[in-house]
Amino acid sequence: MAKDRMGAVGAASMALLAALVAAPALLRAQTGAGGGITTALASQATAPNVAAATAPTGGKPVVVAGIVPDEATRAAVLTRLRALYGAERVVDRIEVDDVVAPPNWQSHVVNLLGDDLRQVSGGQLDVNGNVVRLQGEVANEAQRQQLASRMSTALNRTWTVHNGLRVGESKQAVLDQALANRTIEFQSGSANLTAQGIAVLEQMAAAMREIGSTRVRISGHTDNVGARAANVALSAARAETVRRYLQSTGIEAARMSVQGLGPDQPLADNNSAEGRARNRRIEFTVL
Repeated sequence: MAKDRMGAVGAASMALLAALVAAPALLRAQTGAGGGITTALASQATAPNVAAATAPTGGKPVVVAGIVPDEATRAAVLTRLRALYGAERVVDRIEVDDVVAPPNWQSHVVNLLGDDLRQVSGGQLDVNGNVVRLQGEVANEAQRQQLASRMSTALNRTWTVHNGLRVGESKQAVLDQALANRTIEFQSGSANLTAQGIAVLEQMAAAMREIGSTRVRISGHTDNVGARAANVALSAARAETVRRYLQSTGIEAARMSVQGLGPDQPLADNNSAEGRARNRRIEFTVL
C-alpha cells in the first residue's frame, strides 16, 4: 500500500480547506490514521489527500494543497473550486502521486462541493470512508436541513451524512446589537460626523467585520422639517458619509450600498422634538 505524506500507511486521504462564507473551512478525506484538518473526505481504506485552504471570502486566496492519484482528479477539484470562488483566487498546491482512490471517489468529492457550502460560516466537513460529518453555522434552520439533504442526495445509499450544522446568530442581529438604538450623530444640517457619531461607527465597523462578506444597505433618514427634496439629498449624503467612513476602516466598498429616504419612513411622530430626533437616523440592513 502507498504511504501518504502524513505518515499513515494505507491511509492516504483527501482534504479541502475551502472558504465557507465568512470563515476558513476544510474538506478532508481521511481513512485510517487521521490528522485534524477541518473538512475531511475519504471513501475507503486508501484515498488521496487534497487540502484547499482560504481566508474569509471577499477576494482572499483559496489555497488548494494535497495529494491526488491522477491529473484528472486534480483538474476536477480545481475546476470546481474555481467555479465556486473565482479562478483568480484559487492557489494550486495539489500534487499527483502514487495513491489509490476508491471507486467514484473523484465524482463524490466534486458532488460534495456544492454552491450551498458558501452559506456555511466556520464550516467543517469531515468525510471518513463513506461517513460525512458537516459542521459550522448557517443563517436559519431551512439552510441547515437543505444543505445536509442535498449532500445525502448527491451520494449513493452506502454513504451516511451526519448534520452537525447549527443556526448561528442572525447577521442582522449582529448589526442591530452593535447600533443598540444609538444615533449616529452629524453636525446640524450637514453630512459631517460628530465625535460621537465616529465612535458609534467604529463599533459598527467591528460588527461589519464580524459578519464577513455580507452585503449591507446603509439608509439615511431625516425628520420632515424643511423641503422634502433637501431632506432626501441630506439623508443620501449622510449615508454616503457613513459608507466612506466604514471604507476607511477597511470595510470593502463593494459590500455597501447607500440610499437617502429623507422623511418618507418615520419611526415616530414628527410633531414632537423627541419624535423628530428618532426619525433622524442611519439604518443598516443585511441584503
